[in-house]
Amino acid sequence: MLEEAMRAIAQHGLAALTMSGLAERLGTSGGHILYYFGSKDRLLLEALRWSEDRLNEERRALLSRRTTVPRRLDAFLELYLPDGPRDPRWMLWVELWARAAGNGELTTAQEEIDRAWQEDLERLLVRGVRQGRFGLPEEEAPAAADELLALLDGLSTRVVLGLRGATREVAVRTARRAARNVTRPIE
Repeated sequence: MLEEAMRAIAQHGLAALTMSGLAERLGTSGGHILYYFGSKDRLLLEALRWSEDRLNEERRALLSRRTTVPRRLDAFLELYLPDGPRDPRWMLWVELWARAAGNGELTTAQEEIDRAWQEDLERLLVRGVRQGRFGLPEEEAPAAADELLALLDGLSTRVVLGLRGATREVAVRTARRAARNVTRPIE
């Protein structure tokens, strides 16, 4: 149900999505969906959590790979960025951001999901510092992670909205360049 909701939101946006329309896609009733979710905001939040839970498993696997920290950082960047315009996962984020300012539950959920990415990236940067791979002072890892994630969010938004010149390939190159600048690799 949540996977189909994610696809429907990505295709039409949350404003155009009706519970009855989603129910028809799922072969159930709008009342059934409302019983479980109560509102479109709740449906959005649960679809996003479901999507992020799946992505968390993938992120944990890539961070535990037996490869160099710079390669894990590169894989982290690639995992974070959208596949292209209207990427369903990222369309959920766009919808969430549009609604979070006026909704405490959505804001709290956004912070919770963001925190997991932030903490994983911080740990990765610290590991790189301790291994002598990054010239970044260890105490700057939280700020560096925050800076990289802000850039990734901006790049992702441009890609998912299909803005002129904003492709996944350009976003990956830009993210890699920023990561090199932030971590100041030791040559």
